[in-house]
Amino acid sequence: MEPLEGFAVAVVREDGKWRCEALEIETLRELDAAITGLRKIRSTGAVFGMLDVDDEFFLLLRPGPAGVTLLLSDSAAALDYDIAADALDLLRVEPPDDDDDDLWPAGSLDLLADIGVPAAELQVIIDDVDLYPDEQLQMIAQRCGFEDQFSKVLDTIQA
Repeated sequence: MEPLEGFAVAVVREDGKWRCEALEIETLRELDAAITGLRKIRSTGAVFGMLDVDDEFFLLLRPGPAGVTLLLSDSAAALDYDIAADALDLLRVEPPDDDDDDLWPAGSLDLLADIGVPAAELQVIIDDVDLYPDEQLQMIAQRCGFEDQFSKVLDTIQA
């Protein structure tokens, strides 16, 4: 099995402070591994995951008592990546046709609305085709206010 490029970061907001930590690289392959990794993090505040898979697309995951809320930045990724296909399965969304070149997200665009990124703003970030997924996630981190913590974790992952 070919190794995947990218990163998986857990983001926690507790007592008004942000904390970021790297998740196992295996979470880029399996949605269940990503969800399990996030559920292991104990916090009274918001916990969510930011995954950049192969510099092709990103996933935002937010586990909660009623299940997992997620956003897949490009549904067409389900044609090539198991984790994206699993995300569409969880969302009960059909993957696009092979010849569909349109970029369309699937899931909850208001996933981060309560912590600083309204749905319309997240849509604008996803629609910017000139940005790579890591740059899109960096923009989200900046909008929410944890860019410094996010960058430090990325520096350790990519070192």
